[in-house]
Amino acid sequence: MAFMTASERHVAAPFFTRLLTSIGNVIVAMGEANPRLRRIEALQRLSDVELAERGIRREDIVRHVFHDVYYL
Repeated sequence: MAFMTASERHVAAPFFTRLLTSIGNVIVAMGEANPRLRRIEALQRLSDVELAERGIRREDIVRHVFHDVYYL
């Protein structure tokens, strides 16, 4: 009968993995800090009735927020 033991070694992540993870985290933070994203989130929290009072349909929220930047 054979017995196996596994020892887990905690090896530091390679330099490039840590670098790319850091760059990705910065890009995500920049995107989340965008005021347009905050505006979209605020509009998504509104009810359909509140959106209708503003003349916006739920499926047009992104189009409404980015109307001056992109033609969607």
